[in-house]
Amino acid sequence: MTHKLPIWILSLALLSPASAQLVSSHAPTAAASKPNASEASQVVAKAVARVNGAVLTDRDLLREMYAIFPYARQHNGGVPKAMEADIRAGAMKMMEFEELLYQEAERRKMTVPPARMKGAEAQFKKQFANEQEYQDLLNTEFKGSKTLLRVKIERSLLIEDMLKQEVEDRSNVSVAQARAFYDKNPDRFRTSESFAVQTISIIPPSNANPEQVKEARKKAEEALRQAKLTKTYDDFGLLAEKISEDDYRVIMGDHRSVDRAKLPPPVLQAVLPMQVGQISDLVEIGNNGYTILRLNAHSPAGITKFEEVKNALREQLKKQKSEELRKALDKQLRKNAKVEEL
Repeated sequence: MTHKLPIWILSLALLSPASAQLVSSHAPTAAASKPNASEASQVVAKAVARVNGAVLTDRDLLREMYAIFPYARQHNGGVPKAMEADIRAGAMKMMEFEELLYQEAERRKMTVPPARMKGAEAQFKKQFANEQEYQDLLNTEFKGSKTLLRVKIERSLLIEDMLKQEVEDRSNVSVAQARAFYDKNPDRFRTSESFAVQTISIIPPSNANPEQVKEARKKAEEALRQAKLTKTYDDFGLLAEKISEDDYRVIMGDHRSVDRAKLPPPVLQAVLPMQVGQISDLVEIGNNGYTILRLNAHSPAGITKFEEVKNALREQLKKQKSEELRKALDKQLRKNAKVEEL
C-alpha cells in the first residue's frame, strides 16, 4: 500500500532561502530582510534538543512549526505572536516523538523498498516550481547532496511506517464496535423535534406609520397569493429571492432545520398542523410584519438510527482511538529514553 509522504518532510520546501531561520519566541515574527541563497546556506543550525544523543536543531523545529501552522507564508514566514509559544511547544514535542519513532524503527531494523523510495523522491521534487528552486533547497539544506536528501526522506518514511504499524493499523473500529458504543450511549444520538422551513416575509419599517402598515399588509397578501401558486421548493425559493424582505431571501428563504424550542410561538403554532410541502397563511410577526411558511420537513423527537450515524461514528471513534494510541506510544518510547530540551 502506498502512503502519502508525511507533511513535515514536505515542509522542507517551506524552508526556502527566504525563510531559513527559526523565528525565535523572543524575536519579531516577521524577518526584517530576506537573505539570498548563499547567505541562507551559511546559517548555522542551533541545537534545541537531544533525544538519546541525537541532536535536533532549530531548523528541524521550524519545519514542525510550519507543519502545525501551514499559514506561515501568509505571515511573512512567521507565526502570530499570541500563538507562537504554544505552536513552538507543540512542535518540540512532535519533533521529539518523531525522532523516537525513527530510532525505534532502526532498532527494529525496518527498511524502505527501493521502488517506494524512488516514488517518494519524485513526489517530493514535484513541490518545486522549477529545477532551480529544487537545487536551491538542495544546496541550502543538504550541501548539494542528493544522498543526504534521500536519508531524510527515508527517515520520514520509516516514521510513517512506525505510525501505520503502531497507530493506524490498530485504530480501526469495526461496525460491531461502533454498534456497541451506540447501544451504550443512547443519549448521544437523541434528537429533538425540528422543522425545516422556507419563508417569505414582508417587514415594514420599525417606526411605520398607519399608511405603511396598511401597505405592508397589502404586499403580504399579494405575496401569499403568489406563494400559494408555487409547487416546489425551488419555485418558493425563487419567489423568496425576488420579493421577501428577511435576511433568508438570499438563500431561497431556507432556514434549514430549526429546533422546535427555537421557533417563535406564532410560527410554531402555524407549522404544527401543516403537512410537508404545504404553504401557510399569513403569520403575523413582530413590528406589524408578516411571514409565509413552506414546510419542507418535520422530524419528530427520537433517537437517530444506527445506520444513519454508522460511518460518521466509526470515523469519530477511530480518531479518538488513534489519538489514545499515539499518546500511549509516545509515553512508552519516552519511558527509557533520554530527552533533553536545550
